[in-house]
Amino acid sequence: MHWIHEIFQQSPEIALFLSLAGGYAIGKIQFGKFQLGGVAGSLLVAVLISQVGVSIDNGVKSLLFALFIYAVGFESGPQFFRSLGRQSLREIAMAVVLAVSGLLTVVVLSRMFGLDKGLASGIAAGALTQSAIIGTASAALSKLGLAADEVQRLQGNVAVGYAVTYIFGSFGAIIICVNLLPKLMGRSIRDDAIKAEAELLAGVRVYGPGESAATPDLVGRIFRVDQVAGKTVAEVEAGTPKDAAIAIERVKRRGKLIGVEPNLQLAKDDIVLLVGRRAGMVATAPSIGPELQSSEGMDVVVALRDVTISNPEFVGKTVGEIRDIAAADLRHGIFVVGLKRADRPLPLEPDTKIETGDVATLYGTDQDLQRAARSIGTVLVPSDKTDFVFHGLGLVVGLLIGLIVVRIGSVPLTLGSGGGALLSGLLFGWYRSRNLAMGNMPTAASTLLRDLGLAGFVAVVGLQSGLQAVQTIATSGLSIFLIGVVVTILPLIITMLFGRYVLKYDNTAVFAGALAGSRSANPAFGEILDKAGNSIPTTPFAITYALANVFLTLLGPLVVAFA
Repeated sequence: MHWIHEIFQQSPEIALFLSLAGGYAIGKIQFGKFQLGGVAGSLLVAVLISQVGVSIDNGVKSLLFALFIYAVGFESGPQFFRSLGRQSLREIAMAVVLAVSGLLTVVVLSRMFGLDKGLASGIAAGALTQSAIIGTASAALSKLGLAADEVQRLQGNVAVGYAVTYIFGSFGAIIICVNLLPKLMGRSIRDDAIKAEAELLAGVRVYGPGESAATPDLVGRIFRVDQVAGKTVAEVEAGTPKDAAIAIERVKRRGKLIGVEPNLQLAKDDIVLLVGRRAGMVATAPSIGPELQSSEGMDVVVALRDVTISNPEFVGKTVGEIRDIAAADLRHGIFVVGLKRADRPLPLEPDTKIETGDVATLYGTDQDLQRAARSIGTVLVPSDKTDFVFHGLGLVVGLLIGLIVVRIGSVPLTLGSGGGALLSGLLFGWYRSRNLAMGNMPTAASTLLRDLGLAGFVAVVGLQSGLQAVQTIATSGLSIFLIGVVVTILPLIITMLFGRYVLKYDNTAVFAGALAGSRSANPAFGEILDKAGNSIPTTPFAITYALANVFLTLLGPLVVAFA
């Protein structure tokens, strides 16, 4: 074992990544319907590895968590700010109930078992996974007027109670939020996350990677002109409704391609390429002439481009109104296949109103797309590169916010690096939704930040606290640990029942996010996101998490006063 200790001392990052690899391997194992998950698995493996003796700097933990929570905030910023208002009252109530029930549980148990103020405060900090309680409780203990050695003893007990209870504080929250809550609701987090996302999308069908419709809405077909000989290109194109338009993109006459103009008169036996919506194509095809399988030189490359809508002529009008006022040369060959607002698809219906910054997905040839984009707004060039200028500044702002301390009497309140990074991520994500030309972060990059940040943070916690927790349990017995289990579980269950039967939460994914946030249970939130498969739980989590950082921090001096 000594040689393993030496390896970890020289390179503690080996212990970190070994915890991640082992944790995710264990997390995949099914125990009936129960699955530990990668985050909880990483915590468990890290505690085991910590018994060898591992030393990791606190800065690593802070960095990993800041990356995780910033990425979460950035993804959810637009939706978060739209959700603020009276509809947030339920989340406020959740955070208050958990803080109050947590305080009462700690005070009652401390009096039942004769715990001193230091142990009671440490149990509150660890079992509720709110490290800031250590600081506020220690400061409150120093103001009790006790002898210096007694204050030192009580402050030492704060650390002991924290070390023994913190591990289960993280693990227990995962069990309640990820495993027990769905059983209470009778539905899985994933099912309700999909349901909530579908409601946000207002019926818009969103395809996953590698998926496409078997009968695409936009098609291209080649015909030999017969019945429409003598008509102009404009006359043929005008024969279909605007919402089922087609466009003649190429014309070949006697084996040679000729320029396509609105007033070009088609001749018998011309070969034409029609591109457009399936409904218009089906209606028009019988009147054109016989369809050809292929014809040399008639292929044309089409593309999809996202364009931000900024032209005042279109902003504030409905889709139907824009179809009516758009000039014929602007409409030719351009098909709007999707609308998005703050990365959320909008229904492409005639009564959908356009706002500044909405994004239209256009389909057409490169020439047509460039012509249309000049009249609509700015083309968003797809990129797999992350804008590190934007996001580096975002993290700096978040960490600076985390340094701000506001004092209420003698109680210092601060968001900390995690809360600051979350707030900054929300703000920068909202700003990016209004200015899509900057702040690019590909989905793969965001996913890596979230997964590595959270699992790494939890693993570092296990590596730092696991050895001391196990040793303390071995020397002091299980009583402190078991009391911590009750302090972890009981407030969560009380708050869960309150949310279900009083606040009437009916969506498991939203409820789970709010419950995890009200306990500032970051590992549990990571597992919830993984189960959900989308960002639905993030908005309620962000609201309750911010409140929990304040409410739970205030528990330090209250426990000292009443325990």
